[in-house]
Amino acid sequence: DEPYRWRGDGESPAREVRVRPFRIGRGAVSNAEFARFVAATGYVTEAERFGWSFVFHAFLPADFPDTRAVTATPWWRQVYGADWCHPAGPQSALEELDNHPVVHVSWDDAVAFCEWAGVRLATEAEWECAARGGLVQKRFVWGDEFSPDGRTMCNIFEGTFPTENTAADGYAGTAPVDVFPATGFGLHNMAGNVWEWCSDWFHPTFHRDGPRIDPTGPSHGQMRVMRGG
Repeated sequence: DEPYRWRGDGESPAREVRVRPFRIGRGAVSNAEFARFVAATGYVTEAERFGWSFVFHAFLPADFPDTRAVTATPWWRQVYGADWCHPAGPQSALEELDNHPVVHVSWDDAVAFCEWAGVRLATEAEWECAARGGLVQKRFVWGDEFSPDGRTMCNIFEGTFPTENTAADGYAGTAPVDVFPATGFGLHNMAGNVWEWCSDWFHPTFHRDGPRIDPTGPSHGQMRVMRGG
């Protein structure tokens, strides 16, 4: 076999680590929870301060003006007025989305929420341990089959990406934080729905030679780790 070549995402080869016992929320932070934080502290998110955020193109009205897109992923469009309480742009609101996960939240925003709530972001190793729910070397957080017995197990884009979403899982956008079967640890949406911030800086080769007990990621970097999604 050819020598292994490290991929840019750092997802392999598999390596075993140990983490001390920890507690973690059963699901992502909901809009209702984030609204309580904002009401209590007056916090203003970075998207609100910048005046814009990126929105998936399919969530914009057909007559929405052309806006700048991300070069490598043009389905993400720059939308002025998009923020946590206007998830699809200024024409949108949180009506009927109280129990959906909050979006347009930066890593700094997430840390501010955690400080208010008296918790912290999970490390990448803790997040993955939690997501696995006690399973070992399974392809998904529920097992090896994507849809066992034809049952949809998470909220994910299904169809022809990025133009046609069949919404076969029941949701064209985000889903409530507590839908779909829980993992073996009782956690919801550890696969699908939205990306979730971890505390670690990202580096594709850190874990090759890094610590095997309670790893916390490199000491510095340019991007933070996201999981789920």
